[in-house]
Amino acid sequence: MILRRYLTNQVAITTALVVGFLVVMLLGGRLIRYFGMAAEGGLDVSVLFSLIGYNLPYFLELILPLSFFIGLMLVLGRLYTDHEMAVINSSGISRGRLARMLSMLVIVMMLIEAAITLFAKPWGMERATNIWTEQSMTQVFDIIQPKQFISSGDYHLYVNEIGARRESLHDVIVVQMPKDKASAPIAHQELQGDDAAALQNIPENYKSQYDSLIFARSATQVASSDGSIQLDLHQGRRYEVDPLTRRYSQIGFERYRITIATGALPDTEAMRIEGIATPSLIGMITGDISRENVNEAYAELGYRLSLPWMMLLAVMLATPLSYVRPRQGRWLKLVPALFIYIACVMVIISLKDTVSKGKISVAIYPVAIVLMFAFALYLNYHERLMARMRLSRHTSEKLS
Repeated sequence: MILRRYLTNQVAITTALVVGFLVVMLLGGRLIRYFGMAAEGGLDVSVLFSLIGYNLPYFLELILPLSFFIGLMLVLGRLYTDHEMAVINSSGISRGRLARMLSMLVIVMMLIEAAITLFAKPWGMERATNIWTEQSMTQVFDIIQPKQFISSGDYHLYVNEIGARRESLHDVIVVQMPKDKASAPIAHQELQGDDAAALQNIPENYKSQYDSLIFARSATQVASSDGSIQLDLHQGRRYEVDPLTRRYSQIGFERYRITIATGALPDTEAMRIEGIATPSLIGMITGDISRENVNEAYAELGYRLSLPWMMLLAVMLATPLSYVRPRQGRWLKLVPALFIYIACVMVIISLKDTVSKGKISVAIYPVAIVLMFAFALYLNYHERLMARMRLSRHTSEKLS
């Protein structure tokens, strides 16, 4: 009981220290980048630490298993170098039993990793995406100046007055000119003769194109989750004008919504599938929620369900890999052991990309995990199997 408590406390404390160190190292680089964006005016300073907090589960998803493995290696390696493991083994406690003493800690770590992977990371990614969306909208909205035309996509916007804190626009004029208009419009002098004859020469794809002119008393910004910049125009009129025939139509409105800019947001395109909640992923797989590439949902869900098993694999690998002979030092096995464990994690990460492209079935995830566990079992029982084989060969040679 005392040994179990001591071992659990040592591994938990060491893991927490390693997690803190790695989080500071990785998030420090991200924080410096955000400070640079804020200094250039591309990011509001007030949302810096909110972004860091929402991105924390994204980093902990991989930092936590690696830190747990390093903590196990350091604690078990110290038992060997301080000759405490020899005393423990002489009292009848094997390496396997010592690893089983950590079963409660392993279960807790698996539950924490599952909570981060299945719930915390998608939630944080969604919140971070919303912040980037708001920042992107604010940046475009800030370039609007009173009594000046600005262009955004198909729209040309003119504002006579801007309200306090840029919450509203007053006396707004919006001109929309479709991009797919014919590149060489017919000259106006062609219409000076017979209008009917001139209309026969107008291409069909041009006849359906109209310039839109919108007058509105005021406009307000609308929040959007897809990265688009939207405005609600209030109390105005919309005119559709054919510049060739001089014909137009008009309609009045109390509220009219337009999208003046769209585009990908920074740091969100690569995280598109990662920010989707786990129930939504299951809905995509079952068909309740439509999605173009269902393989991406399969890949992300398999990836999330695989990572908690890396905690159990960490114990199974650390138990044999932490063994050091006298005078070797506990750091000798740490680097190669880290390479082995990181290689296992990289296999899971690489499978995500392969499955999302449809090159292989999602069933490869459990197969890969089983193969990793088989490799870990081989490392645990390799010496015992080799000893039995040598004993059997020695016995057979003696009998012969």
